[in-house]
Amino acid sequence: MPDSVTHLAAVVIGGGPAGLMVAEQLSKAGIVVDLYDAMPTVGRKFLRAGIGGLNLTHNEDWQDFISRYGDKAATLRPALDSFTATDLRSWAAALGVDTFVGSSGRVFPIEKKAAPLLRRWLSRLRDNGVRIHSRHRWLGWNEAGQLRIQGPDRTLTINADMTFFALGGGSWSALGSDGQWLAKFRARGIECAAFRPSNCGFEYAWPAELKSQFSGSPLKSIAVSVCDSKGLGWRQRGDAVIASYGIEGGPVYGISAPMRDAIEQHGACTMYWDLDPDRSIEKLQQAIAKRRPKDSIANILRKQCGLNGNKLALFKALTSKAQMTDLDGIPALIKRLPQTFTQTRGVDEAISTDGGICFTAVDDKLMLKKRPNTYCVGEMLDWEAPTGGYLLSACFATAVWAANAAIARQK
Repeated sequence: MPDSVTHLAAVVIGGGPAGLMVAEQLSKAGIVVDLYDAMPTVGRKFLRAGIGGLNLTHNEDWQDFISRYGDKAATLRPALDSFTATDLRSWAAALGVDTFVGSSGRVFPIEKKAAPLLRRWLSRLRDNGVRIHSRHRWLGWNEAGQLRIQGPDRTLTINADMTFFALGGGSWSALGSDGQWLAKFRARGIECAAFRPSNCGFEYAWPAELKSQFSGSPLKSIAVSVCDSKGLGWRQRGDAVIASYGIEGGPVYGISAPMRDAIEQHGACTMYWDLDPDRSIEKLQQAIAKRRPKDSIANILRKQCGLNGNKLALFKALTSKAQMTDLDGIPALIKRLPQTFTQTRGVDEAISTDGGICFTAVDDKLMLKKRPNTYCVGEMLDWEAPTGGYLLSACFATAVWAANAAIARQK
């Protein structure tokens, strides 16, 4: 027979940054918190983000910051305003973790690691009385609407004064956010959108020689651009990566949403490479004009146009023989080299996901309309944002917003 636990003050399901932040806000208010997570330890995806330095947030104009959330910007704004990028940095400082602003405006811990911050955070949560239960998977609700949670040796049936779901999206399932919860919510009539990859790579069948020589190599100092279905231009600059399956990397992730949408709507999307963002077509034409009469096309591309290694291989792979021999047309191609894609990389390999609990299913405090005192926070809500600190910022902010609303509701 399953054990029965009644009348817990607050239950948080999910031990990622959003769930941990909910637990912190509630415990500070004197509420007893039990947090359940299916994995052996909490914060696994948070620790994975630390491999890249743990980009916590972004230090840019607040209006620009808000705009990064696209068509969900207005919906998320109250939460983001309640816990801004400045607030997040102050929160980290209170844990003894100082931050700095990188050259691109991204904000990192000085140590550029997630583990020290997570250790201090968990210590503070435990000092506040938060009880963390690992290896406890949420199974859904029973017929009476109680939570059912499978532990290592028993099934718990729980009545909670307030419940917070922070189950993450559908990517990186090995780290805990497997998206299996979506079907359970849908079965209860809660509106959800299917998961789609966000901040993802795109598949492309490279020539064998390019794939064997340059797979995994970074394309330094390039820009990529695309035009979305509304006619708006998207452009990102940085270092992309030639992957064995196609392309990936920061600039690609930055335009992945309109590319994904175009592929879904039209079956294909053409992206344009700028292999020399610092020179105009005119400057490239002037450089080519300085060639020696006997220079080969390959030498001209290397010496005058600065295309070496994987950039030269990419240029060759995406141009025809006629284009390669047209010196007058080469500068324009270097600045706008087309590549057409028909498939994104899968959801599980994406950095984040679009989809989840629709905002029409929750009120303005992120409480489920069909389940009073039950809130959804973090990436399990239907929003997306580019990399650069925006993902973590919104996870933290929605957690603070919902937790404070629940505290006020109990008064």
